Amino acid sequence: MIKKKGYKKVAFGTDVIGDHALMARQNEEFTNRTKWFSNHEILRQATSGNAQLLAMSGPRNPYPGKLGVIQEGAYADLILIDGNPLEDLNVLTNPEDNFRVIMKDGKVYKNTTEH
Repeated sequence: MIKKKGYKKVAFGTDVIGDHALMARQNEEFTNRTKWFSNHEILRQATSGNAQLLAMSGPRNPYPGKLGVIQEGAYADLILIDGNPLEDLNVLTNPEDNFRVIMKDGKVYKNTTEH
């Protein structure tokens, strides 16, 4: 298993942006990682783990505030998911249906909770 080879941090990310077919494939990475990691570990890799790695980039870090935490003054990117990814990571592979709220940089881009 990868986590037993001495790696201290594993991040999650892709360089694929824009093409919907490729974006669907990149979402499969969540479930592909279950061969080596628990759902909790995968979610941390995609959230606070990435934030910690960006913070280590010093002046190259494109974000001015705290990342990977939910607190006042932090850089806010949040997703409200219809489902529990700790139980089933497949809810992350269909963002069109399962992402109820998407907030980036403190601005709400999607909110399907108000009907």
